[in-house]
Amino acid sequence: MGFAVRLRGDFTASQIRELAKASRSADQTRRLLALAEIYDGRSRSDAARLGGVGLQTVRDWVLAFNAEGPDGLLNGKAPGQVPILNDGHRRALAEMIETGPMPAIHGVVRWRLVDLAQWLFEEFGLTISKQTLSREMRAMGFRKLSARPRHHAQDAKRRRDRRADISTAWLLWLSGLCSKCPHYGHGHR
Repeated sequence: MGFAVRLRGDFTASQIRELAKASRSADQTRRLLALAEIYDGRSRSDAARLGGVGLQTVRDWVLAFNAEGPDGLLNGKAPGQVPILNDGHRRALAEMIETGPMPAIHGVVRWRLVDLAQWLFEEFGLTISKQTLSREMRAMGFRKLSARPRHHAQDAKRRRDRRADISTAWLLWLSGLCSKCPHYGHGHR
């Protein structure tokens, strides 16, 4: 059976309670009051009951308090996952986006997320998903722009002429001069 880790000696139970009163964190207050019980000579089981936790958690609180004082009992922010791209990767990616792809070298005429992910893998050996790459690029100030798709056989002049024909027919219909209209010559008012 292990033995209890001793609390640091530079605090008293009354000092700990004063710190608990002054704390703005409910979790820190609960932890400090549990440690004050131990300073008063009560058992760690009593402190665990007061704190609403198990003995192992009280031991963790004691270790944190001994190492960092009352600030060790504050909830810290979890560090999270280490970013896949570092600043050097981001600079290289931004430069590659700004210069654009070279069809002879990169095999594409415009960058897509999958193309950039492939480039990052070939250049740096990084595996990154499209979603993560999109998030990184938005954080870098880039936005996804896509051209309106157009059929390869579409004739722009023919489209303009068709629009003009439709506009003319519409104006004629409104004025009542359209011979295809059932009310031809009667006007549409």
